[in-house]
Amino acid sequence: MTSPLHPGRFRLGTRGSPLALTQARMVADALRHAHGLPEDGIAIVPIRTSGDRIQDRALAEVGGKALWTKELDRALHDGDIDFAVHSMKDVETIRPETIVLAAMLPRADVRDRLIGAATIDTLPANARIGTSSPRRAAQLKRLRPDVSIVLFRGNVDTRLAKLAAGEAEATLLAAAGLDRLGRTGVGAAVPIETMLPAPAQGAVGIETLAANQAVRDLLAAIDHPVTSACVRAERALLARLGADCRSPVAALAVLEGGSIRLRAELLSEDGIEHVAGEILIPADAPDAAGALAERLLADAPMRLRVLFAG
Repeated sequence: MTSPLHPGRFRLGTRGSPLALTQARMVADALRHAHGLPEDGIAIVPIRTSGDRIQDRALAEVGGKALWTKELDRALHDGDIDFAVHSMKDVETIRPETIVLAAMLPRADVRDRLIGAATIDTLPANARIGTSSPRRAAQLKRLRPDVSIVLFRGNVDTRLAKLAAGEAEATLLAAAGLDRLGRTGVGAAVPIETMLPAPAQGAVGIETLAANQAVRDLLAAIDHPVTSACVRAERALLARLGADCRSPVAALAVLEGGSIRLRAELLSEDGIEHVAGEILIPADAPDAAGALAERLLADAPMRLRVLFAG
């Protein structure tokens, strides 16, 4: 299997943040190990995305999650890269038919970490919390109605610098990203019983062109089936909900024997309205997660239902 433009050398596209580059190296290492590729058999190609350039506004105001993917999609279609690496929680639910999610690495810690306090209960009264996530903001407001939300965008170091500069009393970051950057001692993990994570949090996915069977076969060798099944179920839930980056939704699927147990919750932006549920579906039928989405929408009050297009 060789790249059509660079025989024997595959080009891996990625965002250029420290975390994205770390995840790209994880994928490259996995492929080298699986296929016995030489060190120079995979070239990492950093691509600056709109989401990296625009740091002063919420994603919903400037194009949503496509800000993280459109430049990488274009590079795939233009033949500049052979495959692209993504944090799956940042990938929009509906993808171009010409692009396929070919593999996922084993999922890491799905939890959030709170930085600035030991627990959500011990946050100072009227604390300012830095986040750009509607899901985190809504969950925090539900747990602590006294807190206020301050927009924090940027990579891990940027957000930690904002916190250190006193722009907020605390922030939340994904445990998986902190761990991959070697920041294992930063922050306190928030139990999933307290804050259910974002769909696909902790998962790294690799996309390529649907028509490129050689690269699809190459990537299939590093796919982690349990992660793929669970993340696909979470994304099927999002698709049926019609959820986008404005929609406060949390979900987590875990494998139990031959089944997937999927938990999910929908929240209003202020955290006041809330509906939650779970479903057990066959491990080989992730699209069955749509049934939980339909149940949640049916149970949700109108003020909450209008946040979703399902």
